Amino acid sequence: MNPETEFREGLDELADHYKKVLELLGEDPSREGLLKTPMRVAKAMQILTRGYTQDPHKVLTDALFEEKYNQMVIVKDIDFFSMCEHHMLPFYGKVHVAYIPNGFITGLSKIARVVDIFSHRLQVQERLTEQIMECINTTLKPQGVMVIIEAKHMCMQMRGVEKQNSITTTSAYSGVFESMKTRNEFMNLLRGESKRI
Repeated sequence: MNPETEFREGLDELADHYKKVLELLGEDPSREGLLKTPMRVAKAMQILTRGYTQDPHKVLTDALFEEKYNQMVIVKDIDFFSMCEHHMLPFYGKVHVAYIPNGFITGLSKIARVVDIFSHRLQVQERLTEQIMECINTTLKPQGVMVIIEAKHMCMQMRGVEKQNSITTTSAYSGVFESMKTRNEFMNLLRGESKRI
């Protein structure tokens, strides 16, 4: 599915709901500037939630290669954008992933695709972190996986406490990353080189 040209069932109904939202906000959806807004928003929301129709496990297994390499593989500074399920406002930032293979590796771009699929769903950062880790762990069956996410949340910047510079960091790990020494190795490789958001 190309999200820019193909849309899921229910698009027209979704647009009708956004037209009603505009009315409830006190706007006139029939005025020139808003005439096409309900459909534009409906299409945007389907794009922003396209991850519900994609299988992250298949992405990894489609590029699975037998390899004896057993040192740490790191894919860092993966940009992501997601939608907070509590306020349906964006949160965005960087994902850093490390895994130590156990006989199999996957294409490096596939790690970024897994991030993309899970982030294109209504999310909370904590669950997003766990889902990425669990997907890689159950599909590749490596010696261990660690995922760190650093993100800014528009629900904190635009509403509520309105703290524009706060960054939320979450982590999830399994296997050999249960060892503090292995986690520290990953953190040391990120520290100093990883760009801030």
